[in-house]
Amino acid sequence: MNRIDGKVAVVTGATSGMGEASAKRFAQAGARVVVAGRNKERGKKVRDAICKDGGEALFLPLDVSDEEGVEAFVLKVIETYGKIDILFNNAGIFPVTPPLEEMETAVWDEIMDVNATGMFRVTKYAMPYLEKSRGVVLNNASVAGMQSFSSGRTYAYSASKAAVIQFTRMIAKVYGAKVRANCICPGVIDTPIFMNRDFSRYHDSIPMHRVGTAEEVAKAANFLVSDDAGYINGAVLTIDGGMSV
Repeated sequence: MNRIDGKVAVVTGATSGMGEASAKRFAQAGARVVVAGRNKERGKKVRDAICKDGGEALFLPLDVSDEEGVEAFVLKVIETYGKIDILFNNAGIFPVTPPLEEMETAVWDEIMDVNATGMFRVTKYAMPYLEKSRGVVLNNASVAGMQSFSSGRTYAYSASKAAVIQFTRMIAKVYGAKVRANCICPGVIDTPIFMNRDFSRYHDSIPMHRVGTAEEVAKAANFLVSDDAGYINGAVLTIDGGMSV
């Protein structure tokens, strides 16, 4: 396991799916984990599970679309731990959207606000502390945001994830002397974000003929935020079983 002993790791959207799996993995690797998300009940369950397993975790409610709330959240982390070493911007939404001609502007705005602008907000307020700790930013995008791949009619979602990828590259370029920044692009991962649980419909488009697990994403995330990835900066890593090839 890629050790991150003593690091303070903030994971947004950590109350389920890839965020939950990553929070647990980071704790197993020795980090003190801040479990952040909107659902207090699920967040406390994730925190309790980490602590029961011998790890250290704190749950703090966070809505990445609330700028004042984001600023207060970061200050609370600093008040509690004194630093931030790892920021995993994982929070995101993937709502079912109608055809382009029927899509309300409000739907587009909500998706962009959570997936892209929310990531910007948390990074903005955490960056001064990440610079002090010579920390790491990891952003969760999607194969849907890659230039070489397109996915169905996910207009707003794909656009938001493309923004995540490019934002990651900019952070890596501008802050690379002190802060590493990388991005993961998962494909179809078995998480609660999918309402249709029949994943067999994807098998023919995935060379490995199966969907991924949240734990597989967490293992890749653990590597990228660890010192074992110390010279990896600005990378965009697909975790998709070859779906985007």
